[in-house]
Amino acid sequence: MLFFRTSSPRQLSLGLAALRVAVATIFIKHGAQKLFVFGFSGVTGAFTQMGVPFPGVAGPFIALLEFFGGITLVIGLLTRLIALGFVCDMLGAILLVQLKSGFSHYELEFLLLGSSLALVLTGAGEFSVDALLGRRDAKD
Repeated sequence: MLFFRTSSPRQLSLGLAALRVAVATIFIKHGAQKLFVFGFSGVTGAFTQMGVPFPGVAGPFIALLEFFGGITLVIGLLTRLIALGFVCDMLGAILLVQLKSGFSHYELEFLLLGSSLALVLTGAGEFSVDALLGRRDAKD
């Protein structure tokens, strides 16, 4: 039966592409809000209020990571590195900010953490810049 068969390499790569785009869309949206609505000073102030260590560095760094990292994730460039950054981002959000409010307050962060970890472990798949660069390196 179709539902019980192992996925083909093409199906796995399509699934990874869908996962990358979904995760990236959320991070781009949140990063754009931090960069273009709140600005670095607003993000720094919010991180200060939330008790995030080194808010003057962490706030702008997270804003840039989420926005530009999300863009690179869409095309599948440096996928494992960017996804590892997102894992750290979501761990920080859960442990430093959301955990005290209970699970219903960090469901999204938990889902993004798991999705990003899956991308760290699997990579981008065949439909990515990473795969193109990997094939080019293999020829050299």
